[in-house]
Amino acid sequence: MDSTSPEPSLYTVKAVFILDNDGNRLLSKYYDPELYPSMKEQKTFERNVFNKTHKADNEIAFLEGMTIVYKSSIDLFFYVVGSAQENELMLMSVLNCLFDSTSHILRKNVEQRCLLENMEGVFLVVDEIIDGGVILESDPQQVLQKVNYRLMSEPAYGFVLFDYITGNLEAQTDRSQLL
Repeated sequence: MDSTSPEPSLYTVKAVFILDNDGNRLLSKYYDPELYPSMKEQKTFERNVFNKTHKADNEIAFLEGMTIVYKSSIDLFFYVVGSAQENELMLMSVLNCLFDSTSHILRKNVEQRCLLENMEGVFLVVDEIIDGGVILESDPQQVLQKVNYRLMSEPAYGFVLFDYITGNLEAQTDRSQLL
């Protein structure tokens, strides 16, 4: 092994972002603080990526020394970014897991309006798939199980308080049985 080749790393994913059909950011997570440290640099990178990919029929692009895999649906573009040496299949498995898990959470309505209404769940999906750039999970069923558990285990305090104030004790017991 020569000394110029990069060492293998668990830190596979450099960034994940979802853009609308005009190239505007809806969700983004950057895992390498040195890659694009400022918001301005991140948005410039995202704009360049969008300009290169939004009319292409490919699933992969190379830009600014990065390997980018992407997928679109109606008015959304999903991107997973890795280094130039990164295995495209690994990045694609992350992208597919992100897309499939998001599709399930949005009840197959993978469009901007539904995404914005369910942003908390989409952030949970991203966090279950990648942690600090390390791929934790690439099976959508496992991700959905963990996300559903986290959503169900956090009680909706507003509803509990409302039920208490209105005297709706049946709703309180129904919800406690769910948890």
